[in-house]
Amino acid sequence: MAKRHPGLSERHRKIMEFLTKFQDANGYSPSIRQIGDSINVKSTSLVDYYLNQLLEMGYIERENRISRSIRVVQPVKEETSLPGKVAEVIRNAGNALSDLISIPLAGRIVASAPLPMPTSDLNYYDAESSVDIARSLLPSRDVSELFALEVDGDSMIDAMVNDGDIVVMKKTATANNGDMVAVWLDDKDETTLKYFYKEAKRIRLQPANPNMGPIYVEDPKSLRIMGKVVLVIRQIKSVAG
Repeated sequence: MAKRHPGLSERHRKIMEFLTKFQDANGYSPSIRQIGDSINVKSTSLVDYYLNQLLEMGYIERENRISRSIRVVQPVKEETSLPGKVAEVIRNAGNALSDLISIPLAGRIVASAPLPMPTSDLNYYDAESSVDIARSLLPSRDVSELFALEVDGDSMIDAMVNDGDIVVMKKTATANNGDMVAVWLDDKDETTLKYFYKEAKRIRLQPANPNMGPIYVEDPKSLRIMGKVVLVIRQIKSVAG
């Protein structure tokens, strides 16, 4: 009887089966797009997200963001070798445990000194890009106002938000002091991710990095709050050794 893998969703299982077959046949790992084709997913960022989950669960090893660097650590056998009822129970258990919902991945947010954000960069990900997150990790059952952004920069590292991490945001136009927010500076066409503080006559955008100073916005009307961080998805990075 094949080994059970109750923590795997259906897509995780299919990726693992494809990786094992491809590497056995070719002696090297497939590309991100080939993996996506095997599960009928066009978004390379979503495939990358699934791979990072498998890495965290200990099923694979990979060099960070290097193509064809995946190594299967725990092979997953096809469930078709199991009796139909048993296979169905295993699939249902994996799906129930994951309880995943898809949140749109809207683009990048700069977490350093504000940098210009060209309109085209907001379309960096294709329309189908999303991240799958367990509903139990989210603070609210209502997910209609949630979106995700990939972090670019290291100004929030002391808040455990690193370059390449994904932040899940709740759409809002207001914030309380101490909230981590994504803001747009109208007068500069710039965006940034910082802690928000409203002072007497200005707004202070505070980084969480001792090597960086705050950003002061003298005209609060020139600042638009786009969303508040409700969850950080850490991206696991392999260390060559």
